[in-house]
Amino acid sequence: MANLTQLRMLEDLNGFLLIDKPAGIPFASVVKTVKRKFNLVKVGHGGSLDAMATGLLVLIVGDANKFANDLMAADRSYEGTMKLGLVTNTHDIYGEKTGGGAVPSSGLAEKIAAVLPEFKGDIFQTESRYCSIRKEGSAAYEIADTGDHKPFMAHVYRLKVDPSEGSPDALAFETKVSKSVLVKTLVNDFGRMLGCGAALATIRRTQLGKFSVTDAIPYDKLLTTELADFSSCVLPVAKAFA
Repeated sequence: MANLTQLRMLEDLNGFLLIDKPAGIPFASVVKTVKRKFNLVKVGHGGSLDAMATGLLVLIVGDANKFANDLMAADRSYEGTMKLGLVTNTHDIYGEKTGGGAVPSSGLAEKIAAVLPEFKGDIFQTESRYCSIRKEGSAAYEIADTGDHKPFMAHVYRLKVDPSEGSPDALAFETKVSKSVLVKTLVNDFGRMLGCGAALATIRRTQLGKFSVTDAIPYDKLLTTELADFSSCVLPVAKAFA
């Protein structure tokens, strides 16, 4: 049980908690669990992650929440895999199949090289009407209808797709994008340009602003951290922006 001194220390705690989130857990559940376990008064985040995503989730503790908008606006990097030959209504593999074509048996590298320039710089995206979600305590993904969305402009700094990595129908990719880019829609549009379709299979956030997943604590390890040791897991504001 926490003693009074520990609780008072946590009340005055301000900074950033970098978590390596596992797949299958809604990010809101991570926020709620951390807040409850460590008796925190105010916890925000620097950008949500889909339940299927792994990687960097930045929680903002205490008065550091005044920097939340800055973090939300930061660029971010991802790595993942896309399944070729599949189109779904959610743009990921958990949605309902709506199309897809044969994956090129030859010349795939050349087709990819020809398409990649279309996905650098300012691009227009339209979010899918449907979204795959996983509610807290649920063992399966559900499809939610979010209505029609209007096109918007976003920015892609880098998209790397290497056909030599992964299997012929599951390409590995890396990307650095602005805050508004929807990676699953980026994958869907890339597959459409290839002519065979593609759906997001896995995704991992590796960078958010100047924060890296290499500095994050695995979520399972965080849950075993003693209350007295928790403050050492939180990056102070002064150090974060040094």
